[in-house]
Amino acid sequence: MIIRKLRMDKGLSQEQLAAMAGISTRTLQRIERGANASPETLKCLAAALDTDFARLRKDQQMPPNDAATLPELNADEREAMEYVRDIKAFYTHAMLYGVVTVGLVVLNLLTSPGYFWAIWPALGWGVGVAAHGLSVFEFVNLFGNDWEKRQIEKRLGRRKWGRQ
Repeated sequence: MIIRKLRMDKGLSQEQLAAMAGISTRTLQRIERGANASPETLKCLAAALDTDFARLRKDQQMPPNDAATLPELNADEREAMEYVRDIKAFYTHAMLYGVVTVGLVVLNLLTSPGYFWAIWPALGWGVGVAAHGLSVFEFVNLFGNDWEKRQIEKRLGRRKWGRQ
C-alpha cells in the first residue's frame, strides 16, 4: 500500500517504477495489491523510490487491516485514482469491442458472405461502448454532480435508523 502511495507522490507509472527498480511490472502490480515481496525486491523499490528499506519492510509485515498506520489517500488522490480506473476500464472495453467486432466480421465473411449479420452485435455493443465513454468522460451527466452522494446518504440514513 505504501509503495503505491510513494509511487503516486513521485508521479511515476507502474511501468516507470518497475523499470527503475529492475523488476517486472506484473511483480509491482502484485506488490501494490498486497502480495509479499522478497527483501531483494523491496531493496530495489526502496532505492528507486528514494526511501528507507525498513519502512517498506515494515509495511509488508503489517496486517492489511491495520488502517491506523497505513498512509491514507486524501480525497483528491482517491478521486483521481477512481477516475483513472474508470478511464482504463473504458479503454479496455473499447479495445475488447474492437477485437471481438473484427473477429465477428471475419467469421461472418467466412461463413455467410451473402448476409452481413455481424453489423447487429457491433451496433448493439457499440451503443454500450458509446454510453460507457459518455459516462466516463462526463459528456452527459444525467444525475447531476451530487446525485450519487445524496443516494449514499439516503441509504446510510435508512440503515442508521434500523430500516434496511
